Amino acid sequence: MAVASGTQIKVADEVWLATAMLHQRYSERVDFSIEEIMEFAGSAKELRLMGPLRPGFYVHVVQHCVANRPPNPGRYRMLFETAPGRRRLFRPGDSYDPHREGAKTSPKPEDLPENWFRGLLAWYGGWCSAAASRLEDEDPLLALYGSGKDLWADEHADEYVRRLREGWE
Repeated sequence: MAVASGTQIKVADEVWLATAMLHQRYSERVDFSIEEIMEFAGSAKELRLMGPLRPGFYVHVVQHCVANRPPNPGRYRMLFETAPGRRRLFRPGDSYDPHREGAKTSPKPEDLPENWFRGLLAWYGGWCSAAASRLEDEDPLLALYGSGKDLWADEHADEYVRRLREGWE
């Protein structure tokens, strides 16, 4: 299907849309297998209104859109490999191959059909924010933030360390 500018939607954007729709429909799921993404993309009525599933879709799911895989040649950061053969949408803060720095992480609103999928971009922003706040709450290292601050509350940190080292030699 043509978007407002008269061009066909990019395969990478279609991969992102299919994965985002899966995340929305199965919000309790952390990730999806490559096969699940392929099957959903081939059968989702909303996506098939844009035409048949293109041959490049599979390689985009496997390689071109996957942030934490070396680019070959696609450099997108739209998906994240959680385990071999498993994908979820990329979120800010995820690790990625440095050769993908600055690459596209989600479709641009103007690249999507008018009023069709633009709501997914707003959902994605909220999904990323919710995941970031859960990470802060659940991360054991971040939970240590501020612990021990009362150890040297009444003295400068350098003085505290100097006092601990007294008599070491």
